[in-house]
Amino acid sequence: MSPIGIGIIGFAILFGLLALGMPIGFAMALVGFAGYGIIINWQATLSQLATVPYSTIASYTLSIIPLFLLMGEFAFRSGLVTRGYQAMSKWFGHVHGGIGIATILSCAVFAAVSSSSLATASMMTSISYPEMKRFRYNPQLSLGTIAAGGTLGILIPPSNVLVIYALFADQSVGQMLMAGILPGILLTMMFIFYIYLRTRIAPKEGPPGSKFSWRERLVSMRGIVPLLLLAIFVLGGLWGGIFTPNEAAGVGAAGALIIGIAMKSLTGNKIFSSLSSALGTSVMLFFIIAGAMIFNYFIVVSGIPIELANFINNLEIPRLGILIAILLVYVILGCIMDSFAMTVLTLPIFVPILSNLDYNLVWFGVLYVITIEMGLITPPIGMNVFVVRGMVPEIPMYTIFKGIIPFCALMIICIVILILFPQIATMLPEAMITR
Repeated sequence: MSPIGIGIIGFAILFGLLALGMPIGFAMALVGFAGYGIIINWQATLSQLATVPYSTIASYTLSIIPLFLLMGEFAFRSGLVTRGYQAMSKWFGHVHGGIGIATILSCAVFAAVSSSSLATASMMTSISYPEMKRFRYNPQLSLGTIAAGGTLGILIPPSNVLVIYALFADQSVGQMLMAGILPGILLTMMFIFYIYLRTRIAPKEGPPGSKFSWRERLVSMRGIVPLLLLAIFVLGGLWGGIFTPNEAAGVGAAGALIIGIAMKSLTGNKIFSSLSSALGTSVMLFFIIAGAMIFNYFIVVSGIPIELANFINNLEIPRLGILIAILLVYVILGCIMDSFAMTVLTLPIFVPILSNLDYNLVWFGVLYVITIEMGLITPPIGMNVFVVRGMVPEIPMYTIFKGIIPFCALMIICIVILILFPQIATMLPEAMITR
């Protein structure tokens, strides 16, 4: 059998193992090990198994992942995010859709210190949904807002998805993180504008909340200023060349710890829980990355990426048509597959194609992440929707899915804007100072 045939069978077996519930990292390692041995030889495969996992996980670049995870854990467990939501509610809650707007802004602020969409969705459901329910918001709007707002966690840096994308697409981690800032702000503003416009047209969808005095609003900012200053310091230092990406992650984690201790909201037990949670998530991601590296060696020797790239290059389809087709593949995969699994499985195939078409891979990374965001809130999986539904079991699943439809449309519009104006994503990376 030809190497390409073996590669196709390998993909089929991999998806079968995933359907049976095997962890993605182990499934990729197993298939990659067996496929490489069949195509090359078993001695080379054993040698690869002895060196690839360690050399991958020992990479200095990957130390950014546990540090940014720790930064988000400290911020979450110290109550900074809850204080941030309370501040946003006091500033915007009195306008139509104001509590929904406060929810989106809180998600964006938390995204600037955390890379977890699921954690953001879970936390905001417990914090903001009771308030929107109290003021009789339409459940479709309120829960759709929370589920969609949670997705900002993987676009606005720090984002582990952007870090892993940079690793597999062979791009600068710092540039990838900077590329997510302006598109993240754009998408946040689009969500806010939609909520405000919808509730102005149909006031009963999102009635105004309580109104607070200017003094109360200013005082409430004490709860969010430390979080904002930390995010600005970390990302500004990265953009200005003061920190490398790894140093920025370390400074962010240390800063979140210091702020939590200074505000007397991080106890010893919370610090231990933060370390334990960040460690567990990091180990899971490292297993996925190591397994993906073994699998990628198999895919390369099978010849599938080269053959697929040659096939697409010979098609009489415009560059834009191929780009749209790839993005559609990601939207479909996002409905049935985890975001990290998509990243490590598909990038070795699509990156050579995009490179041959002279697309900017930093810019494409932003488009890619937005399609992942859509996958997080679309059926049949829609992980953010399942998280929200798990916390409000009295609300039917279809109600939440109906609520996210307008937000998916806004994400598509955002992708179109970025295709028309790629400078939105490339401006900051091209202007950043590196050391």
